[in-house]
Amino acid sequence: MNMRMLLVSGLILILAGCAALNQGDALRISIAGMQPLEGEGMEARFAVQLRIQNHSNKPVDYDGIALDLDLRGMSFASGVSDQSGTIPGFGETVITVPVTVPATAILRQVFQIATNDLPSTETKVDYHLRGRLGGPGLALGHRFDSTGEVTLPAAGPGATRPVQ
Repeated sequence: MNMRMLLVSGLILILAGCAALNQGDALRISIAGMQPLEGEGMEARFAVQLRIQNHSNKPVDYDGIALDLDLRGMSFASGVSDQSGTIPGFGETVITVPVTVPATAILRQVFQIATNDLPSTETKVDYHLRGRLGGPGLALGHRFDSTGEVTLPAAGPGATRPVQ
């Protein structure tokens, strides 16, 4: 009985210790920009700039990032980067992550935009961004999940398009 209580107590302490390792204020991650990259085959590629804000007084080291991006509730793009660095306490940084967009995702978005009654000059699109900012060594890293809105240029007649 005493051995069983000792094992249960030890397990509880270990679990509490693991939970305390990743405590702290959450990182706030949002899309700061998106630039087209050269695609391959039936894929489009973009360089997504993520603004990462650290709302804690402790710096956050990271080693790699993985993300999934949904637009209008539909899967749109995914990407990874092996970048590493430090986000200072009460500071921010911008990380650029290349993402791949399959042709099917582009067609779904174009079809949805074309079939909705939207203004001809711009389209505001809700996004959902989720992923993981990897931690160095054996650290667990930081998962993130955020939402926001981006403005896309219109593709209709008479709409202006950015010069590429």
